[in-house]
Amino acid sequence: MAIEMLVGLHVSDDTVYKKYREEMYPILKSHKGDFGYDFKIDQVLKSQVRFQINRLFTIYFKNTELMNSFFTNEEYLQLKKNYFEKSVTDTIIIATYER
Repeated sequence: MAIEMLVGLHVSDDTVYKKYREEMYPILKSHKGDFGYDFKIDQVLKSQVRFQINRLFTIYFKNTELMNSFFTNEEYLQLKKNYFEKSVTDTIIIATYER
């Protein structure tokens, strides 16, 4: 069964984060994943975290095994280290659910 996550981020460097998205997208697609929605947020009215969420998106996969395979993929982990960790200061997985 397909699985989807709703993720909130605080992106501190849009340029580096954009490079991360460009580089990781082919890996995501090869694991039968994609983004459903993607928003830049200017104002959060209520939150359960102490950081300011300025990016909100959904990411989904055909099944849990493919999702786990993506997030443990060595090439992805290197891109995460090189770009994501340098451009995102905070992350919250708001929800994970069957799609």
